[in-house]
Amino acid sequence: MINFDNIIAVSSSTSDFLQIFKDSFSEINELFSEAHEVILSACYRNPGLSPSMKSTSQIALAQRWLKKYKNSFERRVSQRVSNPPGTVADSIVETIIKARLTGLTITHLEQIKYAHRLSMSAENIQGLLLEEFLAEQLADFGWFCCWGEVLRHVDFCHKDGSLLQIKNRSNSENSSSSRVRINQPIEKWYRVDAQTGNFQWSYFNQKHNTDQFSEESFVEFVRKTLKRNPRALPVEVGNPWQSSSKSSRQS
Repeated sequence: MINFDNIIAVSSSTSDFLQIFKDSFSEINELFSEAHEVILSACYRNPGLSPSMKSTSQIALAQRWLKKYKNSFERRVSQRVSNPPGTVADSIVETIIKARLTGLTITHLEQIKYAHRLSMSAENIQGLLLEEFLAEQLADFGWFCCWGEVLRHVDFCHKDGSLLQIKNRSNSENSSSSRVRINQPIEKWYRVDAQTGNFQWSYFNQKHNTDQFSEESFVEFVRKTLKRNPRALPVEVGNPWQSSSKSSRQS
């Protein structure tokens, strides 16, 4: 089986490495874009971040990489239909809440249960919304989104070779994710400081001498995205909050 390490090992230069992908894409009439070039160049320069993919040949592996990238882009949050929770709520949670807040009625508890599940669904797409927002905004400054984790631990690649990992909150990173940056040239950015609640958009504004990055812009993007595609946030059948929005009929 062929993996990325094998292709990198037999490539004498970045150009040689990229040509394998250009030829493979050409075989299936797929354009080799600037985004592909930037991300794959970063892959060649940072082999430790190569995706853990295998296939029977160089061509098959290159085409599998492209499929992973395309599928993720085409199913980005503005286009996807998300699935509602696939698990049943644990009734003991309602018992615990009722034991503490004894005045709550069955109706209250039912509302709390579904509100919690709806919040969980919102949290599930929160990172996807942030990624797509930044993909749109950062494109003006030479950054390309690594859709589908086609470069491990990296969310965006810049034309100058810079690598960026994004998080929604400063406390949302696990230890394995942070360790990978120790020996890799990956910058980290998070949207909000979990301790202070301060937003970190100034990072991009200062870096690119602009003022287009802001929480207000992100909020507006979220609103427009969910208005155009309400099914990105699933609302379960029977959710008592469903009647609060006309768009829920489309979920």
